[in-house]
Amino acid sequence: MKKFVLTGMLLSGIIFSGMAQSKGASDPKAKTVLDGVSNKFKSLKTVVANFILKVEGANNSVTDSKKGTVYLKGAKYKVTLPGQEIISDNKTSWTYAKDVNEVTVNNVDQSSSAMTPAKLFTNFYDKDYLYKLDGETTEKGKVLQNIELTPTDKSKNVFKVIVSIDKKNQSIAKMKVFEKNGNHYTYEITNFTPNTNLSDALFSFDAKKYPGVEVVDLR
Repeated sequence: MKKFVLTGMLLSGIIFSGMAQSKGASDPKAKTVLDGVSNKFKSLKTVVANFILKVEGANNSVTDSKKGTVYLKGAKYKVTLPGQEIISDNKTSWTYAKDVNEVTVNNVDQSSSAMTPAKLFTNFYDKDYLYKLDGETTEKGKVLQNIELTPTDKSKNVFKVIVSIDKKNQSIAKMKVFEKNGNHYTYEITNFTPNTNLSDALFSFDAKKYPGVEVVDLR
């Protein structure tokens, strides 16, 4: 199930729980931008976002690229990738692998340090990272404000994250994660649709729709 661990990390912004409180000083201009994204997201009832996930090895060689969709409704979420689904109703989480027709069931960690896809858009950055504004760039007709985040826990494999914010829409356009082993992960949002009608049934796993599915219940 290694690929699910990787996917889950990426879709939660590659943020690790249990990091120390920031001891250094962060850039107040960067905080203003990040707070704007967080406040906008908190005002939305639901979000549907399409994304491209790219995994790059050393020397920027692309080793994998996948398209997916994330559905968010409060703390509930569903992530779909080719052959994979990750679902949570904020009490139970289900991780489904199509190739083996298996779903793993877990209780949701309710601690404040636990990371979920929803927290990618909220104020995770205040406790886990130091951050600074790293200029603006223009990509695909959009002005992006680039913010460099460095984790306060230096023992982690991730040493830097670049978050690119759409200046006009105050939303995350792209996130690039740098690991000490030379791997890079890019999570690019290609479409962002707020306040669509999402049924609560979307955020639970219905085994009846997956004939013969093997259930691994770890609760």
